Amino acid sequence: MIRILGTVFAGLLGLAFGSFLNVCLSRWPKGESVISPRSHCRDCGHILAWWENVPLVGWLALRGRCRACNALIGWRYPLVEFAVAALWATTAWRLYFRLVDPELPSVFIDAALLHAAGEMVFYWLLVGLAILDVEGLWLPDRLTYPGIILGFLNSLAGAAFSTLSPMNDTMETMGHAVGRSAVSSLLSIVAAACIVLLIRWVYWLVRRREGMGLGDAKLMALLAAWLGLPGALLAFGVGVVLGAVVALVLLAMPSASDRPVSWAATKLPLGTFLCIGGIVSGLWGETIIAAYLRWSGF
Repeated sequence: MIRILGTVFAGLLGLAFGSFLNVCLSRWPKGESVISPRSHCRDCGHILAWWENVPLVGWLALRGRCRACNALIGWRYPLVEFAVAALWATTAWRLYFRLVDPELPSVFIDAALLHAAGEMVFYWLLVGLAILDVEGLWLPDRLTYPGIILGFLNSLAGAAFSTLSPMNDTMETMGHAVGRSAVSSLLSIVAAACIVLLIRWVYWLVRRREGMGLGDAKLMALLAAWLGLPGALLAFGVGVVLGAVVALVLLAMPSASDRPVSWAATKLPLGTFLCIGGIVSGLWGETIIAAYLRWSGF
C-alpha cells in the first residue's frame, strides 16, 4: 500500500511539475517571464480559470480548445504533463526495491531517496530539452549547463553515500571515493562531448557545413554527467537509430522525392532523439548494457 501511495503521489507531483514545464516551454523561446502574467491563451489572451490549469484534466475538459476563442490547444501540453508524471511515478515505483529491507540503515535510505530525486530532475530536464529541440531546434544553455553541474554533483553525492555504512564511515574513505568519482565523471563528460564535436568536425570536412550544433555536444555532456560514459553512449546509439528511422520515413514520403534539394537541407532534432535515448538509458540502461556484454562475450 505504501508503494502504491508513494507512486501515486510522485505521479501527481509530476503532473504539477509537468504543467510548470509547459509554461517554461511556451515562454522561454519568446523571452517571457515564467512567473507573470498568469496562464492565458496564447491566441486571445484569455486568463485561464483555476480548473483550466489542472494538469491533464483541464485540457480534457476543454477538449483541447480555448474556452474563449476556440483556438486549438496543442497536444504538447498533455503529452509533457503525462510524460513527466509517468517518469516520476516509475521512479517512485522502482524506489521501493531499494527500501524493502526493514533493517536497512538510514544512510542507505537517504542515498536511495537522493538517487530517486536526482532521477526525477534528470527526466524533467530531458523532457523539456526534447520539446524545445523538436519545436525550435533549440537546446538552451540555461538547461544544459545546470544539468551538467547537477549531474556531476549527483555522481559525487552517490559516491559519498556509497562509502557510508555502520562498518565504514571514515572521512578519508569518503574523500578517496568522491575524488575518484569526480575524475571519472569529468572524463566521461569531456569524452561524451568530444564524440559529438568529432562527428561535427568530420561532417564539416566532408560537406562543408555544420551537421550538428554545439547544443548536441552539451547535451551529450549532460547525459554523461548523469548516466556515466557507457550510459551516454547507449543513449547516443538509441538516439541515432531513432533519428535514422525518422529520416528514412521522411525520405520515403512523396514530398521528399519531389523536392530533393529541400530534403537535403532538412534539419532533424537530434537533441530530441538523444533525450529519448537518455530516458531509455536511465530506465533500462544497466539491463541493456549487461545483456550486450553477455551477448558479446565480455
